[in-house]
Amino acid sequence: MDEEEDLNVNDLPQEESSSSSQHFYENDENPEDTITKVTGMYKDWFLDYASYVILERAVPAIEDGFKPVQRRIMHSLKELDDGRYNKVANVVGHTMQYHPHGDASIGDAMVQIGQKELLIDTQGNWGNILTGDGAAASRYIEARLSKFALEVLYSPKITDWGVSYDGRRAEPNNLPVKFPLLLASGAEGIAVGLSTKVLPHNFNELIDASIKILKGKPFQIFPDFQTAGIADVSNYNDGMRGGRVRVRAKISQFDKSTLAITQIPFSTNTTTLIDSILKANEKGKIKIKKIEDNTAAEVEILIHLFPGVSPDKTIDALFAFTACETSVAPLGCVIEDNKPLFVGVSHMLKISTHRTVDLLKQELELRLSELDEQWHFLSLERIFIENRIYRLIEEETTREGVISAVDEGLKPFTKHLKRAVTEDDILRLLEIRIMRISKFDSNKAQEKIEALEGEIEQVKHDLEHLIDFAIAYFTKLKEKYGKGRERQTELRIFDNIEATKVILRNTKLYVNREEGFVGTSLKKDEFVADCSDIDDIIVFLRDGNMMVTKVDAKTFVGKDIIHVAVFDKTDKRTIYNMIYRDGKSGPSYIKRFNVSGITRDKLYDLTNETKGSQTLYFSCNPNGEAEVITILLRQIGSIKKLKWDVDFANIAIKGRASKGNLVSKYPIKKIELKEKGISTLLPRKIWFDDTVQKLNTDARGELLGEFRPSDKILVVSSAGKLKVIIPELSTHFDEDMVILEKWIPNKPISAIYYDGEKERYYIKRFLVETENKEEIFITEHPNSQLEIVATDYRPVAELVFTKIKGVQKENQVVDVEAFIAVKGFKALGNQLTADKLKQVNLLEPLHYEIPVEEIPEPTPISEEDLPDTETDDDGQIVLSLD
Repeated sequence: MDEEEDLNVNDLPQEESSSSSQHFYENDENPEDTITKVTGMYKDWFLDYASYVILERAVPAIEDGFKPVQRRIMHSLKELDDGRYNKVANVVGHTMQYHPHGDASIGDAMVQIGQKELLIDTQGNWGNILTGDGAAASRYIEARLSKFALEVLYSPKITDWGVSYDGRRAEPNNLPVKFPLLLASGAEGIAVGLSTKVLPHNFNELIDASIKILKGKPFQIFPDFQTAGIADVSNYNDGMRGGRVRVRAKISQFDKSTLAITQIPFSTNTTTLIDSILKANEKGKIKIKKIEDNTAAEVEILIHLFPGVSPDKTIDALFAFTACETSVAPLGCVIEDNKPLFVGVSHMLKISTHRTVDLLKQELELRLSELDEQWHFLSLERIFIENRIYRLIEEETTREGVISAVDEGLKPFTKHLKRAVTEDDILRLLEIRIMRISKFDSNKAQEKIEALEGEIEQVKHDLEHLIDFAIAYFTKLKEKYGKGRERQTELRIFDNIEATKVILRNTKLYVNREEGFVGTSLKKDEFVADCSDIDDIIVFLRDGNMMVTKVDAKTFVGKDIIHVAVFDKTDKRTIYNMIYRDGKSGPSYIKRFNVSGITRDKLYDLTNETKGSQTLYFSCNPNGEAEVITILLRQIGSIKKLKWDVDFANIAIKGRASKGNLVSKYPIKKIELKEKGISTLLPRKIWFDDTVQKLNTDARGELLGEFRPSDKILVVSSAGKLKVIIPELSTHFDEDMVILEKWIPNKPISAIYYDGEKERYYIKRFLVETENKEEIFITEHPNSQLEIVATDYRPVAELVFTKIKGVQKENQVVDVEAFIAVKGFKALGNQLTADKLKQVNLLEPLHYEIPVEEIPEPTPISEEDLPDTETDDDGQIVLSLD
């Protein structure tokens, strides 16, 4: 935001009162019917005001990256600089000599610069960007220029100077900044008709990119925030209009009922973040027990959950409904040649880099000129003293005579000089004291001249190889100031969180089957399921119609409801088994189908669309189960077979509009459930996407395998912890995870670890004994450490020993299966070695024949594979007809 207070239009220069009566409507006859345009002196005033705000207050200059108030603060700090801290109040007062606005705007701008910890060395309470706490009053805090600022911001002899607003002092129009300061600090401002938002970037990455520019190599730069967090910059758009950066807090699972936020998104602080979480909790979108804010030098917000609340789904809900995820829209706008310029960050960096090269060239040329002058005078001084030319003035009585005598005396010795001797040179020679002449050492003078000549040659070399000199300059900056300025914000592509999957279902859905109403207000009727106010529900009617509608207090969907449930439009694994009668007395048909691609609040007929059709049997199967039913016909005429079984597994899954297969052309008396079925769907293929650290069924990342409903995954961390869990797509995985694979219950896990208490290395093999619970399989001593863990049937490890007193023990290869048998999970294991190990390596495992297990093949589901997604469990309804 702009640091200045608003400028009042009434403060602008006033014209004579007679001018105020001029017209400012383009059409005076009927101004209400026209577009009103500002003209006359109003137009002039507005343009003056707009130009002033854009150029002098809100938008930074591309040359040095400063807004005027910031530039004046840095100029004042330089004028006051004596190496000691200055009271900020004194700096503010000094800056008011250059900045024609109030002290509050200067103080606020200075605090913003100081909090970025780059240009100002601060002392005292300067506020906290993490908590949002403000700085102490300017009379209590102190500041001085940082060493970095002194090195890259100032060079008075090549500075473009102007005059202060009162004409009494010189102030820089632009500081000769030799660094991409605008991109390092970022900038934000709102002017009249335009705004700017340049996001901050990483110090070291900017230097690396500048070097790549000078070398002609391609480069990319992305934002880096002081608040750290995690950012998705896939739509950054080079920082131009239309781009978008998604930033998330860093949330981890502290324990099974506590989440910990340790980093926060850019543009938020702990106060606003906690407020957003509390509001989401009040609205019922998330469910938390309490929040603890332990933030001090680092962020620590603990979120305590109620028993039974899923930590993984709560993390996703925090991203979906709170400020734990924010979206930032960059807008690159700067001032160049007194005009706004909309430009991307890559072009800004190129401009800055080339300007740095130009400034370095100016400094080198200035240095060369100064060295030449030093060499010239030292050479003249040596000639003047060694040849005793000063004696030639003894007989002279006039100023002109003295100058002429020295000039004539120098001429025989000045042919090697780079320029002619001037009167100023002679006057400077005449100012040399007698004491200095008497102590003159010709050898030392020659050494100084030769040293200068070496410096001159070096400067000339640098000018001839200016790009190499600039690269060396940037490299030196990185070496000198880059330590401790590593990237803080982790870059990662985010997964898209569907609000309907993570929102807390804190509302109850009810149904009145006979009357045909569903809703959350029917509390006296039948309970269906927990839901949220953004859910959709699916309803099946006895007449064979189906509808999807949004959750509401009370909605009429049609009489005689046979099934209602919360609907997931992406769910392709829920399969509906159905038998219906075609018309009032027609044949009956059987079908299996899934529901997708529907229009909300539209009735879909699942029968053959014959009037009088009726559903005879219906079941909802969340994982494609196929039950066996018994068909009983009415006794009509000479029908011989009145009863037989039908297995839904033999019916192919098709679209909801399919007619189905004929069951019987005779009337059905009753349908009974004979046997519950198992899933007929092919196992789900699940992948792990390391980019977003999530499981998926979209073929992104590494394939973990094909999973049936009973299959689980094994997760092992570098801390020696493991757990076996259901492969839910919402699961979050920690960064210290070392193994993630499909769990085979009878497959042993092998581990080599260092026991901190006994100070020995141990080896163990074990099977997982407890599912859905994280357990540690090494000793819990603070110094205990996992070396390797393997899930191969016959792993092989290589031990590399530490050299002791110059003696290197040969590496040892260990066949883990032969070394130790499979023992209990809690077993300590066998001692591996008492020697100190340098490292442990896993080698290629030995061959192992995996026993072939008889697994029944699933019944083909259809000619086309169905996409796999997560589902919720639902019940089953069986209709009996008399």
